[in-house]
Amino acid sequence: MSDVIKTDVLIIGAGPCGLFAAFELGLLDMKAHFVDILDKVGGQCAELYPEKPIYDIPGIPQVSGQGLTDALMEQIKPFHPTFHLGEMVETVEKIGDPLFRCTTDAGKVFECKVVVIAAGGGSFQPKRPPVPGIEAYEGTSVHYAVRKMETFRDKNVLIVGGGDSALDWTLNLHPIAKRITLLHRRDEFRAAPHSVEQMRALVAGGKMDLRLGQVTALSGADGKLTGATVKGNDNSVTEIACDTMLPFFGLTMKLGPVANWGIALENNLVPVETSAFETNVSGIFAIGDINTYPGKIKLILCGFHEGALMSQKAHRYVYPEKRLVFQYTTSSSSLQKKLGVN
Repeated sequence: MSDVIKTDVLIIGAGPCGLFAAFELGLLDMKAHFVDILDKVGGQCAELYPEKPIYDIPGIPQVSGQGLTDALMEQIKPFHPTFHLGEMVETVEKIGDPLFRCTTDAGKVFECKVVVIAAGGGSFQPKRPPVPGIEAYEGTSVHYAVRKMETFRDKNVLIVGGGDSALDWTLNLHPIAKRITLLHRRDEFRAAPHSVEQMRALVAGGKMDLRLGQVTALSGADGKLTGATVKGNDNSVTEIACDTMLPFFGLTMKLGPVANWGIALENNLVPVETSAFETNVSGIFAIGDINTYPGKIKLILCGFHEGALMSQKAHRYVYPEKRLVFQYTTSSSSLQKKLGVN
């Protein structure tokens, strides 16, 4: 077991609702760590519609998904939350009253008095390519995320996909991999134009390979990949030598391990009471799209409201001996000091 990370609150999901919850918790002197399966903060706003305009954030007539994420990150800076990205919380175990031990798929262990589930519609799960027998290589030779770049040092890496993730990791791993091959079904890419230009420059310079087509089979024994069979757009069949494959076929939403945490579920959502949005397990809260209650509306602004009320109840668990005095940021000098307001 790795060293235990101790914090007041563990927030599962770094979308807008989770980020704002860190602000409300911070005002009440509670420290928060985040775990999110994505490799960046912002949840659906950053992953699915970073440039899409949002029109119903109070006081902001129009803001993009990424713009809202950036603003929330700026707002929580005074409280210095810690982010653990590219990881998924697998287990949540109650070990005290209140005290929880939470473990991620990367082996990190947290102990906290409060757990806040802010996972939107669930966790983003990578889509598995339709390649026969790929399961045998997953976790050893086939990876759906880059946890540690050093894992790919001196490897023959096959990256499959044409979006930002595929191009970003092509460029980031190129300096340390033995050889990078990028495979996409067509010679058009959905990634940022600058990234595509950089990739094409490397190909032109003979520093990496670009192939067009689709993987139809994998070869290698005992989970150790040795090559991939590729069917080209002209129906030709060729072999690509590789010992590692990174497929980026997009993401899908699944409830994931939440179903195994001992909390009540209702139609793949988490029922909560509406005074603090607490689940049936004391100390575990659910805010945002993942919760359900009478009259629930799935709006970001509603999630902000839920995070504010959740924080008031969370304070009782983190500081059971301390009386909570409600204050306004507009008039409280102590809150303004926390925010660094002159």
